[in-house]
Amino acid sequence: MRVAIGGSTGLLGSALSRRLREQGHEVVRLVRGQVTASDQRHWDPDAGRIDAPGLTDVDAVVNLAGASIGGGRWTKERKAELRRSRISSTLTIVTSIDPDGRCQRLLNASAIGYYGDAGIEVVDETTPPGRGFLPQLCVDWETAAGHCAVPTTTLRTGNVLTPSGGFLGAQKALFSAGLGGRIGSGRQFVSWIGLPDWLRAVTWLLDSELTGPVNLVAPNPVTNAAFTRAYGRFLNRPTLIPMPLLAVRTLFTREFVDEVLLASTRVRPARLLDAGFTFAQPTLTRAFAALGHGDQRGPGRG
Repeated sequence: MRVAIGGSTGLLGSALSRRLREQGHEVVRLVRGQVTASDQRHWDPDAGRIDAPGLTDVDAVVNLAGASIGGGRWTKERKAELRRSRISSTLTIVTSIDPDGRCQRLLNASAIGYYGDAGIEVVDETTPPGRGFLPQLCVDWETAAGHCAVPTTTLRTGNVLTPSGGFLGAQKALFSAGLGGRIGSGRQFVSWIGLPDWLRAVTWLLDSELTGPVNLVAPNPVTNAAFTRAYGRFLNRPTLIPMPLLAVRTLFTREFVDEVLLASTRVRPARLLDAGFTFAQPTLTRAFAALGHGDQRGPGRG
């Protein structure tokens, strides 16, 4: 299979490129900058262009492009960039796929932010969207992907666990310094997935007939307090100091804190489970064990 990847230079895109090659597939990496390798192809999502031959020579597309949700203060301009980067890249790919051409599969990124703050309720792909900036962003993102004329799956990804960055990387410095702690009450649910299972699910979906939204999360979400204790044990560091929310609100805005850090999303991967997909890391304990041995510099306390 020949697969084009949008967002190929990001954490997930880079990992997916490597995995597909390991499985014997060819990869075409869509890049915004100068083309420096034979597997790269320039695209300009803002202008709606992909250099020739476009997507006519691939069998499938995985689009992961979009500015980082936590990459800056949520100003009006930043939120517009978060939306534009997702919608423009998605529409560029959708309009570049010929329904009668070689490419007959699109996996387009989305996020569990679709569900908003759902409290303790267990949500799945049949649950309607929540309220707020992130849920509306995900609705618009998935709507753009829904215009594609070939079978399309939207990947509602949770917090991906990898030592290379992402959800864990954003917290590692604080936790390693012994300054990590719960966020707010710690009772809000965190839906997560190990990077190996995320990669397995995406490559599995490329060969699947599933379309529409699919939750890419492990089947056992945990509270933020439980996650904090587990991460502290993994790094062998104490987790006694709650996150200073006032300072974070000052840096990123109250809206960011409420929708990203305090929102509770207890997500079930119903469609994956019903289709027979099995998780190699179904529990947080197993996921952290697979990451290695953490930091052994000092005694840890939960």
